[in-house]
Amino acid sequence: MRRVKIETTQMARLSLAAGVLALSACSFAPLPQLPAPKSAPGYAVQPPPAQSASADGVAQRFSLGARPVPAWWRQYGSDTLDAWVDEGLQHNASLEATRHSLAAARQLLRARTGQNELPSLDAAAQANRQRAVGLPELGPPTNLYDIYAGQLQLSYTFDLFGATRHGNAQARAEVDQQSYEFDAAKRALAANIVIAAIDAASLAEQVEISERLSALAHEQARLTEQSYQLGAAAHGDVLLARQNAASIDASLAPLRTQALRARHALAVLMGRTPDQAPSSLALAQLHLPAEVPVSVPSALLKQRPDVLAAEAAVQAASARVGVATAQLFPQISLSASTGSAAFKAASLFTGSAAIWGAGVSIAQPIFHGGALIAQRKAAVEDYQASLAQYRQTALNAFQNVADTLTALDQDASALQAAQAGAASAQQSYTDAEARYRLGAASYPSMLAGELRWQNARLGETQSRAARLTDTAALFQAMGAPLDEPAQAARPDAPP
Repeated sequence: MRRVKIETTQMARLSLAAGVLALSACSFAPLPQLPAPKSAPGYAVQPPPAQSASADGVAQRFSLGARPVPAWWRQYGSDTLDAWVDEGLQHNASLEATRHSLAAARQLLRARTGQNELPSLDAAAQANRQRAVGLPELGPPTNLYDIYAGQLQLSYTFDLFGATRHGNAQARAEVDQQSYEFDAAKRALAANIVIAAIDAASLAEQVEISERLSALAHEQARLTEQSYQLGAAAHGDVLLARQNAASIDASLAPLRTQALRARHALAVLMGRTPDQAPSSLALAQLHLPAEVPVSVPSALLKQRPDVLAAEAAVQAASARVGVATAQLFPQISLSASTGSAAFKAASLFTGSAAIWGAGVSIAQPIFHGGALIAQRKAAVEDYQASLAQYRQTALNAFQNVADTLTALDQDASALQAAQAGAASAQQSYTDAEARYRLGAASYPSMLAGELRWQNARLGETQSRAARLTDTAALFQAMGAPLDEPAQAARPDAPP
């Protein structure tokens, strides 16, 4: 009697220990504590002013703490640009592939959770005819008989130590990561289309100006050669004029190539073949947004899809630690079956044909050559690596904002200076043209004035395009509004 009591007490202790381990399974995975780097609200070493210099009649305001703009490309005020972005979001092949990959990952997650979290129930039926060798001297040498059977089989593995729970958490985090990466790809595509459109417009305008510069340089070389023939210019002047014209021609060829490449790139981003590239916009058709939202760093970490993807990767790595830890503990499975079997089909559903079975299995790893411990250590190291990667992603996000803010502030000053120089050069050319018509200035001096003006226009065009491009980059750097989750763009919904 005493022995029975002692065994009962030991069983109770073992049951209590198993219960404690089961309740502590949640601690198998470390709680993700994101190492968010601290940053001042101004981002950059030299915070830009609240308002940039005025250029093109626009002094951009940097609204610290403002909400990001969802469809920010519409701020450029071009219906054509809006249509291009919409077309790219619907027809870009890379984005379409990412969308379908995300949809597949979601379906696989549903399959995994349905298979692991709930018991599995299967039905089986069979009808066989068999020939067996009979016993010697006790009957016919062979026996022919039929077997009919139908059976339901139930199986379930108890998740006492969280292997299944952590595995499903890992799968969900990986799908979240893929969803954020899809949102990042979608927003990057929109930014790339806008930037490609700006580049194409800028290069088309630069080609036009350079072609005028080439014509002026050749005209200047012709006039210099005539002066040389009349003895009014030296031969060195002729060679210098020819060299200037050839230099402009040499720069014009690669500029045309860049302009065509920009149009080809824009077409492919939109999902078209390069031969179907749209005509370039004029820079004057794009209106610079007057106000640009700048989120505070704490909000930025919750808006940028790349940072959110890195956060999901940390959660997945944490769950992998839980799975690897749970593999060190016992696994308990329950199985049960019921059905009927008979040698005649008519007897299949009678009481005497009933068959059933039930069982429980426990598997405890004992020796695997240190593989399970090594796998857990590897999972812990992967978790630490994901924390470091998150920190680096957050730092990159801050640098991205700091660089674009600094660039925008300098772009405004550069465009202001370029416009002032172009305005002065244009006024000088206008005065020279007026004097030439009155006979107070020579034709070559008027050509030289236009050459200076066209060169100034070239710099002004480049500065204007840089300001438009960096504005797009800053809008992109801000991410999505806090109430617009990155995973809102489902694969079954239009972008």
